[in-house]
Order: sequence, then C-alpha cells, then structure tokens
Amino acid sequence: MYKNRTEDGKNNASGKKIAFLRKSRAEKTSQRQFAEMLQRAGLDVDKNAIQRMEAGKRFITDIEIKVIAEVLNVTINELIEE
Repeated sequence: MYKNRTEDGKNNASGKKIAFLRKSRAEKTSQRQFAEMLQRAGLDVDKNAIQRMEAGKRFITDIEIKVIAEVLNVTINELIEE
C-alpha cells in the first residue's frame, strides 16, 4: 500500500523539525522572516506556506527540503529523521 502521510496523519515528516530549528536559531526567526530567507535563496514561499509546512498540512517537495536545509545550515537527513 502506498504511504503518503505520517502515522499521525500529517502531510510531511519534517514540519516539526523545521519549526524547532527555525525557533532555535540565535537570531529568533519568525515565520515571515524565514519565508523571506527562503525567497532570497530562490524558493517561492510565503509565511502561510511556512505555517502550513510546520503544522504538517502541506507537502514539502524535495527541492524545498534541499533549500530549507541550506538556509537552516543543516543536512537533509537532519530534517527528515524523526
């Protein structure tokens, strides 16, 4: 059977980790600021997209995961490991 949701019904497995890493940054980054950082890195997302990603209500593409990892200065594995 094809599995496209986490066991708790979320659309991605990385949202909680992304939120944790964003909030853990030394310069306390808001969702809006994070969206702007991603936009500067070439990703077309806004604050609402970040909110939905972190809540697990939005799928995250492989390209988005790659850019998010670069902006947060972590590996892709760190984002996808539970």
